[in-house]
Amino acid sequence: MQESARIQGRQFDESVSVNTAHVLEKKKAPGPWVHLLAGASGGLATAIVTSPLDVLRTRLQSDIYRVSDRPFAASFPTPKTNTANIISSIYRIEGWPAFFRGLGPSLAGVVPATAIKFYVYGNCKQIGANLLNHGQDSPFVHAQAAICAGIATATATNPIWLVKTRLQLDRAQTHAGEAPARRYRNSVDCVRQVIRHEGIRGLYRGMSASYLGTVETALHLVLYEKLKTVFNQSLKTTEGASPTWTELAHWASTSGAAGSAKLAANLLTYPHEVVRTRLRQAPKENGIPKYTGLVQCFRTVLKEEGMAGMYGGLVPHTARSVPSAVITLGVYEFVLRLVGV
Repeated sequence: MQESARIQGRQFDESVSVNTAHVLEKKKAPGPWVHLLAGASGGLATAIVTSPLDVLRTRLQSDIYRVSDRPFAASFPTPKTNTANIISSIYRIEGWPAFFRGLGPSLAGVVPATAIKFYVYGNCKQIGANLLNHGQDSPFVHAQAAICAGIATATATNPIWLVKTRLQLDRAQTHAGEAPARRYRNSVDCVRQVIRHEGIRGLYRGMSASYLGTVETALHLVLYEKLKTVFNQSLKTTEGASPTWTELAHWASTSGAAGSAKLAANLLTYPHEVVRTRLRQAPKENGIPKYTGLVQCFRTVLKEEGMAGMYGGLVPHTARSVPSAVITLGVYEFVLRLVGV
């Protein structure tokens, strides 16, 4: 009878162990919504912290702030194209709030954009691994997930980015006999004017360059996943290491991988950023659009400004995008770990 009781007790313990393991396993797979939440959290933190650098980057990419010979120069000071001088010029002419111009649409764009991006990326990575590589990660799995994420994000959020770009480039213009006035009063007015003068298609200017930007997204995320693995192995903690050191090692791996991957992706693919900004800006010469398409825009910038024009704003863009990648992916990974993924 004692033997029977021991057997029943052992079976009960095994049953509890199996059930506990099952519960823990379920906790490790909380659902696809986690990637949505984690991405949105990272985007929110990034947009607020890096807004001034985003304004500076956009202005340096635009030819509005690169052309020195313009009418009414005497009545309205011309911003300098040097990075240090343009910061001083923005503050002196427009005041410190100008560094946060476009923050509203930026928040409205960054939060859903990063949410969509990481929702699609996280889930396509899992689906791709199961369908293409027997459930295992690989650079190809990461690349296809990143491309899907880039296309989905660009399609869904292009109108928001167009409005943000127009607002960041908008500044008071002085015309003969008139007081200085901005073209757009706010985001809603910008949308109305774009639709009125350019149609619904106007909200999707720069879409072709955005799709081209999926190359940058793919390169960034593939490099990030690879570097994260390398850094994790090099900083791998031994048994008995303190929790503080373990967390620091994980943070250093994530941050180092995110920043290094973003820097490399920026340097290799930056010209598409300039072209995208020019297409969204939609300047006109004698009432005719200056840029009519992706290839024509590339040719025009190269012809008028040379290769240097294709890298206008690279310094503030890098100064913003590298920390942005560290913040976004750091918060993203933190939220995933918080929920046990």
